[in-house]
Amino acid sequence: MKPAILALSLAALAGCRSSTPGLADYGVVPEFQLTDQRGNRFDSRELAGKVWIADFIFTTCTSFCPRMTSQMHQVQSALLKVPDVRLVSFTVDPARDTPPVLAHYAKAVHASPQLWYFLTGSPETLQHLDRDVFKLGNVDGSLMHSARFILVDAREHIRGYYDTTEASSIPRLVEDVHLLLRERA
Repeated sequence: MKPAILALSLAALAGCRSSTPGLADYGVVPEFQLTDQRGNRFDSRELAGKVWIADFIFTTCTSFCPRMTSQMHQVQSALLKVPDVRLVSFTVDPARDTPPVLAHYAKAVHASPQLWYFLTGSPETLQHLDRDVFKLGNVDGSLMHSARFILVDAREHIRGYYDTTEASSIPRLVEDVHLLLRERA
């Protein structure tokens, strides 16, 4: 009798598991409004229903931002033909990273304008996103920021963090994007 109860209990627990094993839920990204590299108002509702990858960088960075941007370009290349995926780079230097500066940077790194957004805006909004929502750091003028990418699902839930200093992070991120896309289907 006990083995049957154990089997039923395990079956019930398996039914409660997320449809995407291994991807935690770190909370919801609230709506936000910023400005994109073209100078257009960017409303986060444009990302609704899409899987997206975010990072925090600044255009004059000479430490790990160039590597992160190169890695984001690798992600862009891997997902370019995959519908409903977007890339979002938030600046941690809104005073200098104006829309024209971000547009120049986006062009220099061969960012696809339909896929990859570079966003700036009020320091308060960027600070809220960086510190309170993604829990990565501060937009406080120090220009210190995380070297992690963030994966957000189609329901605006944060589903993963990827340390760009680890070689396995980018392939794992691309794989997890495909997992989330299958989860939607």
